[in-house]
Amino acid sequence: MDESIITNNNYSPPFIKRIKENLFRWMRLTNRPVVKVYHGYGGNGEIVVLGHVLKTSPLPRVKYRRNFWTNTLALIRLFIVKPIPKAKVSLTFRGQTIEQTTDDDGFFRFQWAVDTMPAPGWHKVNVVLAEGVVQRYHGTVAGEGSIYVPHSGQYAIISDIDDTFLISHSSDLRKRLFVLLTENAYSRKPFDGVVKHYQALAYAGSKSGEPNPFFYVSSSEWNLYDYIREFCKKNELPEGIFLLNKLKRVSQAWKTGQNRHKTKFFRISRILEAFPAQDFILLGDDSQQDPEIYAALTEHFPGQVKAVYLRNVFHKNEVVVKAAVERIEAAGIPVCRFVHSADALAHSHAIGLIS
Repeated sequence: MDESIITNNNYSPPFIKRIKENLFRWMRLTNRPVVKVYHGYGGNGEIVVLGHVLKTSPLPRVKYRRNFWTNTLALIRLFIVKPIPKAKVSLTFRGQTIEQTTDDDGFFRFQWAVDTMPAPGWHKVNVVLAEGVVQRYHGTVAGEGSIYVPHSGQYAIISDIDDTFLISHSSDLRKRLFVLLTENAYSRKPFDGVVKHYQALAYAGSKSGEPNPFFYVSSSEWNLYDYIREFCKKNELPEGIFLLNKLKRVSQAWKTGQNRHKTKFFRISRILEAFPAQDFILLGDDSQQDPEIYAALTEHFPGQVKAVYLRNVFHKNEVVVKAAVERIEAAGIPVCRFVHSADALAHSHAIGLIS
């Protein structure tokens, strides 16, 4: 079971509810409340933890088969979610307790100041559904997550996901949906050589021997969080913090990864603001708005971005991409546009990011 799901195992529902629970379980769903906590981070005297409270959600996938219908149903299940809005949740970390209320789609964001930042590395954190009808009928409902505190003097890497390291066909909705519906986290493929490049960047300039922090920022929805994490784990990509987009319901699943690209600028801005002393490396592609977003970031945060990498997967965007690249280069930041990750890796060696 997913580490972020903890429920009261002593709860024994009435007969009808038990039948309903069994039916949900047969469909690989749960109708018990879940507190889902995503990886968070700490920097600049503050800690950030994100998550959702859900009334209905998919159970973690156990088996991965290369079967069309199995993969299609598994993908659809990720969008069968029912959030609990206005739920009170509390977080306890190092003796400090903070309370928060979920928004209309069950999302919560804890952001609080600490007197002393925890030691660099990963730290466990728990979020509990604080009170109300759910707690009365289900007992304690809690989720466990982790926060990452970078070592000083490290690079920080911000990477897009779709068509940056995961082959997704983002510029073609029909192809994107076909891949999502017919493949799974184990059968999907990264671009050739991208894992080698990311693994090298994980230790670029690291004097402590500890890996650099990775932030994976995407227009994909939180529905795909476990899917993407499993893909990264299976392909040995660096562990990182994911910042995804607003949950979608099953009726909106066909729009996955579409729109809301402008919020990506603000999500990345929060990271750069949280780590003003870190040097950042940005990785994306030219299929959507990464070049323009990255150009704007270099202008808003002068001196923080040390290199930009853009995978060339969408040739129709050439005029816009070229203009964005010129803006980035005008700030004195090296830009690498590439088709093959081997060229990106060679560039990282050439500019001294990787020894």
